[in-house]
Amino acid sequence: MADENRPNPDALLSSIQREEAAQKRGRLKVFLGMSPGVGKTYAMLDAARRELAAGRDVVIGYVETHGRKETDALTVGLPQIPRRALEHRGIALTEFDLDATLARKPQLALVDELAHTNAPGSRHPKRWQDVAELLDAGIDVLTTLNVQHVESRADTVLQVTGSEIRETVPDSILDDAVIELIDLPPAELVQRLHEGKVYLPERATAAAQNFFREANLTALRELALRLVADHVGVDTRDLRRQQTDAGPWKTGHCLLVAVGPGPFSEPLIRWTRRMADGLRCRWLAVHVENPRPLTEAAQAQLGKNLAAARELGAEVIATTDDNVVRGLLRAAREHNVTQIVFGKPGSSPRLEAWLGRSMLQRLIEASGDVDVLVVRADKPESEAAARPPLFRFESQGKQYLTALAVVAIVTLLGLAVQRWIGYQAVALIYLSAVVLLAMVVGRGPNLVAATLTALGWNFLFVPPVLTFHISGFHDTMMFTMYFIVALATGQLTTRLRLQQLAERQREQRASALYQLTRELASASDFPQLLSGAVREVGAVFDADVALLLPDPEANQPLTPYPAGLWVLDEKEEGVAAWAFQHDQPAGRFTDTLPQATALHLPLSAGGKPSGVLALRFHTSRPLSFQQRSLLDSFVRQIALVIDRQRLRDAETTAKLLAQSEQLGRTLLNSVSHELRTPIAAITSAASGLRESGTLTPAQADLAAEIESASARLNRLVQSLLSAARIQSGQVKPHLDWCDVADLVQVAMRSVENLLGQHPVATRIAPGLPLLKLDFVLMEQALANLLVNAAIHTPPVTPVEIVARVEGRELVLEVADRGPGLPVNELERIFDLFHRTADAKPGGTGLGLAIVKGFVVAQGGRVQAANRAGGGANFAIRLPVPDAPSLPEETP
Repeated sequence: MADENRPNPDALLSSIQREEAAQKRGRLKVFLGMSPGVGKTYAMLDAARRELAAGRDVVIGYVETHGRKETDALTVGLPQIPRRALEHRGIALTEFDLDATLARKPQLALVDELAHTNAPGSRHPKRWQDVAELLDAGIDVLTTLNVQHVESRADTVLQVTGSEIRETVPDSILDDAVIELIDLPPAELVQRLHEGKVYLPERATAAAQNFFREANLTALRELALRLVADHVGVDTRDLRRQQTDAGPWKTGHCLLVAVGPGPFSEPLIRWTRRMADGLRCRWLAVHVENPRPLTEAAQAQLGKNLAAARELGAEVIATTDDNVVRGLLRAAREHNVTQIVFGKPGSSPRLEAWLGRSMLQRLIEASGDVDVLVVRADKPESEAAARPPLFRFESQGKQYLTALAVVAIVTLLGLAVQRWIGYQAVALIYLSAVVLLAMVVGRGPNLVAATLTALGWNFLFVPPVLTFHISGFHDTMMFTMYFIVALATGQLTTRLRLQQLAERQREQRASALYQLTRELASASDFPQLLSGAVREVGAVFDADVALLLPDPEANQPLTPYPAGLWVLDEKEEGVAAWAFQHDQPAGRFTDTLPQATALHLPLSAGGKPSGVLALRFHTSRPLSFQQRSLLDSFVRQIALVIDRQRLRDAETTAKLLAQSEQLGRTLLNSVSHELRTPIAAITSAASGLRESGTLTPAQADLAAEIESASARLNRLVQSLLSAARIQSGQVKPHLDWCDVADLVQVAMRSVENLLGQHPVATRIAPGLPLLKLDFVLMEQALANLLVNAAIHTPPVTPVEIVARVEGRELVLEVADRGPGLPVNELERIFDLFHRTADAKPGGTGLGLAIVKGFVVAQGGRVQAANRAGGGANFAIRLPVPDAPSLPEETP
């Protein structure tokens, strides 16, 4: 007999795998706080000093003290890895040096601000990815984190504070971490803020009026406490799985409701959800699969009950056991359940005890420290349908006819041979028939056969015959023992057959999953992978399978894959699109669009769906619970493989694109530099000829044309070099104080030849402040806008230059009265090499891209729009800094 307390093999394997991974991987400790200023970095440094005193090799990888003296003092004496210097858009930055830390390989590294976004040029875009690489290298890490940066809490923080959190870390990095909560009452934190211990005074005032309001801090504190409590709950469940012989650790409530194929399960599920809401706790819906087969109606009801549990937020768990009570208690112990919700029996307890249906009594007796809540659930719509029958005739009618036929044949055989073997031996023939019959029919037919053979042997063979009266004591005892042995033997044989059938079904499911995994793993390319998936699903579930994948280049959201076994019509494609958009099953055997021909399942592995699997079954019978579970496993496996394949393809494409861009930049830079020397020679020669005074008028015109063409070519080369600098991030502005009026005059003089046929009007507001700019870069940006206006407008079209101050920005506009800009191309007007459809031939599409690159490098922005009445308007917006301090004059 199976041991109820025997450890779960899957749980043991999972535990062993986790222990092996933990031995190779570093340990992560997170100092969690509700907001900045609670003392996370201080606590982390204090813990690091204790580790250093204990003899461990500790280094500071990156710590941000924000100038707090008490925090700075804790860094003294701790070895530090020098920060890596980076330059982004002319600004010098320092970042955590991952490579240096890996080469140093300390036992413990301190990496502050886990949610930080790394500067462009770093190996990883996020610091938590740097930490993950350290952990994979076997290095322990101490880090800090605010609760608003946890990805699963970001939406709640937005609702509470109104602040959108852009820097988040995935919850998965916290799964194996030790979390230490650094708690501080909100009132004390606000006091620290006013004392200047969190931010500088000017920033502290704004923070106190927005994010650091006491109500916000109280809500964030509750979020942090709940996050730590949930994390401790996960650790508790892991430890409980290792100690199945003990009762639950009642550190918090956890409810379990037993779900079966009866209609009473759904009211019990709703009752459990209401109780879980009141207790604010986890709740599980558990179904114990036993060898007894279910009818189609029971399978449909079971699927409906489990779907209702999922919709109400339960954690649905399916386990297998021929003893429902043992299965429920095993699931309860593994998940640290404190209370089991069970339906109150509706019939007489005495009748149930006599029939052996006292499941509730057995559950209460074996529950141990787990509480059992006996609930009288609401009555379903059809009470007659809800009441379970006294005897469950679950087998098919053919089995009953088979049982009756076997009883009749064995009776005739007994009548024929009774004179030679005696009536006592006839009982053995009957008993053999009952045992053999149990191997091919269910419990109901076997029970009927045992009863009929006992009565038939008494009526036809035991003296006095043709009566049910038994005169002898020995015959009475033999009849009684025969009836008991026949019932017990038949039921035991039936149970063994059902167990064998269940084991065979589990083996088939495991084999099907293995075959699918092997087929997907052996695929050499993406089309072969999809073809194998379609073929395996169709063979296992006896269905025509179609696979639909998103295609960004197509007009419709999903495109059928050619390897599908059937073609969807417009209606079925609409159902598939709904399933893809809502990430929910739809179509046949569901409550959403059930009139559809096929069952449409989104290929989702926990994130955004990667496609839809459509199955058109060859039979009208709904899927059993086991078949639907297997199909869900198939869908998850296929979704995971598709996601991995697409990630690999994206990585390959990104690498090729990066290599192509690098090659293009190198070639562009090389060609541009090689062209400058001959262009300078041509320009010099043409200028010398024109100024020599020995040329005829025709020759002088030709020399002037050569000089003009050389100037255009020189501007093109200069544009190519500027574009290459922008693309490679090598634009380094040399900022100095500049006068806007001087900037405008110099830019106009540099392109006066191109503006000769256009009247130019300047409107510069008086008293404009000085700006800290790179004069050369900004002059080229403004000149490019003037050249753009001259080239793309008809002659004598006026051009206006406007300079004014709006708020804390200086606006420098170049406007014209030309044809304007296409509305559908405004967003791409500043893209590299982009030219509008109606642009004149000869341009390169570099000028406006260079404008944007130079302006953005100096902290500004540029906008394009159409003017009312016709024409285009380009506006450069630059921040206005505080006025420079001038030295005092000495008398």
